[in-house]
Parts: sequence; structure tokens; C-alpha cells
Amino acid sequence: MKNHQLLIFFSIVLTIYSLLNIYIYFKGYNAIPVLQKNRLLYSLVFFLFTVLFIAAKILESTHSSVFSDVLNILGGFWLAFIFYAFLFFLVSDIIFLLLRISGTINSENTVLFRKWSFTITLIISSLLIVGGFINAVIPVIKEYNITINKPVGEVKSLRVAAVSDIHLGSIIRKRSIKKLSNMLKEVKPDIILLLGDIVDGEIGPVLRGDMLKYFTSPGCAEGLFAITGNHEFIGGARRTIPYIESKGIKILKDEMVTLKGGIQIIGRIDRDSFRFYRKERSSLDDLMKMADTSKPVILLDHQPFNLDEAVNCGVDLQLSGHTHNGQIWPLNYITSMIYELSHGYLKKGNTQFIVSSGYGLWGPRVRSGSRSEVLLINIRFKGYEGSPR
Repeated sequence: MKNHQLLIFFSIVLTIYSLLNIYIYFKGYNAIPVLQKNRLLYSLVFFLFTVLFIAAKILESTHSSVFSDVLNILGGFWLAFIFYAFLFFLVSDIIFLLLRISGTINSENTVLFRKWSFTITLIISSLLIVGGFINAVIPVIKEYNITINKPVGEVKSLRVAAVSDIHLGSIIRKRSIKKLSNMLKEVKPDIILLLGDIVDGEIGPVLRGDMLKYFTSPGCAEGLFAITGNHEFIGGARRTIPYIESKGIKILKDEMVTLKGGIQIIGRIDRDSFRFYRKERSSLDDLMKMADTSKPVILLDHQPFNLDEAVNCGVDLQLSGHTHNGQIWPLNYITSMIYELSHGYLKKGNTQFIVSSGYGLWGPRVRSGSRSEVLLINIRFKGYEGSPR
């Protein structure tokens, strides 16, 4: 991405973030008299919370440390609070306006309304954040049983473990990657597929603790493969990708591998490679020229855009991630409007799609709109009469 584009993007983001914080600041100040009496202290504390996440990202890129990790975690929770506080204060403002028009609220009970609005917003936001945090640290195994009506010799079935959006970094660290490793061992897959965003962004926090050394995948008969996500490029692909591959993880960069029985797996470079490096990825039409469409074709593409392209090219199964299924309620409703398939399973024509909500998170360690998950996909092929192992 060019420097002026980055400058414009971050200027817009910082402006919106600043306006949200100013809005919440005055909501608290006008609702609680004790804050008005201690305005300087309130302003200082509020300002410190406001800059936490920004300071964390700056430190993370220049000098990653435990201190920057802590700032990232606290700053992430503040992001979640600002989001929910804005949402509920906005609702309360609409209610206030309607009650004011109807004459229910006047100058005498306005202060009382503001106090209750602040109290209710604080309680509901806190409950959603605490509940979302608990939900985020308890990942689940999401199982799918599908059939691809193509012969693959003696193989008959394939047990696939797929993990998207691990986001290793300041927030997702050793404990989380060890838990993931144990979950993969439990499902005993034939093959493991990592669907992009293995690293959160800046590679510094990952290198500092060599986080991927704790990723101990079980010995799979068909191996371990990965693709890039947009975050591999955000953090600097020239450092991130070699580090991932140094741990024995084969990243498919517009490449195809063929498994036993002729099962073909195509891994696409993430579409954001052009945005950050001005490098176009190969078209799916060109990639499919390598494949034998009489045999199963599984496509790995991090961002689930243009599903019809996979249908028209004869892909049998596409696995994606990226959406986090919104991660924080009610953003899951927004992602479901942006993407034809934001999470779960869809069949279009002869092509089946599965989109994961991801294992890790971005920003706040909160999942109030989705679950952290590992996919287990049991694939049966033509001629197989039994049930998946």
C-alpha cells in the first residue's frame, strides 16, 4: 500500500476513534456529578485509556515487550467498551429524544435519565465484554460431514482439520497455541490446513517468544499446508512468511498439491497482496488449468469473496475464514450482509463452501457474536458406503 493511501486510511480511522471517545467522555461527564467535580482527574484517566491501543501498536512495531502486550490487551478491552458504550448511548439518545417530544421528560428529570442511561450502559457493556472474553477463551470443534461425488481410488474418505485466523501476536500467545495443538491432536486428522492470518500483524511479538515453536501438530498422513491471509501482508510478508515456513508449514502461494487418490488442494495468495505489495495473484481460471477436474479439487482462499468464481471454475470445496463471523455482536449481522457466506456451510451448484469464524481474534479479546473454532471436515468420496473415521 502506498504511503499516501496509508496516511488517508489511518487519518480516517483515528478521526472516527477520536470522535467516539469524545462522545463517550461527555456522556460520562454530564451524567455523573462526581466526575464534574474532578474533571482534571477524569480527563487524564480517560485520555490514558483512549491512547492505550494506539500506544500499544506503536510500541509493538518498534520494541515489542511484555509491556506492549499488556497495553494491547487493555487497549483491546477499551475498544470493546467504546464500541458498546457508543451503541447503547446512541439508543438512549434516540429514546431521550422521543420522550422529550412526547413531554415525558422535562428539565427536572433529565439528570435522572442521564444517570440511569449511564448506569445501564455501563452494566450491559461490562456484561457483554466479560461474557465475550469467557466465550473467546473456550474454543470449540465445529464438525461438518460432506460428500464429494468423485472417485479417489482406494482413499474413500479424508478427515480434514482446518484452522483460520489464529492471529498470533501480543494477545494470542503460548497458552492459546498450545491449546490449539491439543485440539488438533484430539481430532486425529489426515491433513491440517491453516486458512490464513496465522500471525496478527507485526511479527515482533511472535519472534520475541518464537510462538510457533509451541505449535505441535500431530503427524498427519497427508501433511500440513497453509495459505496467506491479509494480516501476513499487513505485518510485512517478507519477514512473516519465511518465519512461518521455517516451522515446517508449507504455504501454498498460488500453488497446488496432490494427495493420495488424486485429491487436489489449491492454495491462493490473499487478495490483499496487491494492496500492500502491488502484486496480483493468479486468477482462479489459471490455477485450475493445473487441476484434473475429474478428481476432487479443494480450494483454500482466505477471504470468501466472489463465490460464483469457484462455482464456475469447477471447484468442489472452498475453505475460507477472515470474517470472524463479526466477532463482536452485533457486527455478525453486518458481516452476513457483506459476505454471501459469513460463516458456516453453503452449497452452490456442485461447489460446497465452508467459512470459519476463526480460532483467534483481532483487537479486543472478546467474542460476543461468534465462537472461536477449529473445523473438522469429514469428506466422503464417490463409492464410499461407510461413515467417516
